[in-house]
Amino acid sequence: MAGFWIEKAMTAMSEREWESLCDGCGRCCLLKLEEIDAEKVHYTAAVCRYLDQKTCKCSQYKQRNKLVPTCVKFSSKDIESLKWMPFTCAYRKVAEGRDLDWWHHLVSGSKNTVHEAGISVRGKCVSELFVHPDDLDEKIIQWVHA
Repeated sequence: MAGFWIEKAMTAMSEREWESLCDGCGRCCLLKLEEIDAEKVHYTAAVCRYLDQKTCKCSQYKQRNKLVPTCVKFSSKDIESLKWMPFTCAYRKVAEGRDLDWWHHLVSGSKNTVHEAGISVRGKCVSELFVHPDDLDEKIIQWVHA
């Protein structure tokens, strides 16, 4: 039996289904540097101060857009414009017609497989509180599963 993410259009998903697509990797919370002319985004090893790095969840999820005005709150209506999302991101995968990976909790049945597979930011990043903004370019990373 196929999952709802294959059977339903993203715009037809309930809020619960939409939220459940998040794989909990925390990569969208990485600080990014954008080359506007090259249309390229570089991920850094610095992560938003509100990301709980053990759980890879935002500690201020409901207030995130108020606390961090640059935090992107997106929906199924604008997901296709968010090409900066990691290649592994479930939202991006579904929008591009790709299936979820084995480590996604909706496939594996466990929210730990994203960490076990090494996809999440757990143990790989430092809070932005400890990185001077002028030094972000020194924190650019390239992960195998980007």
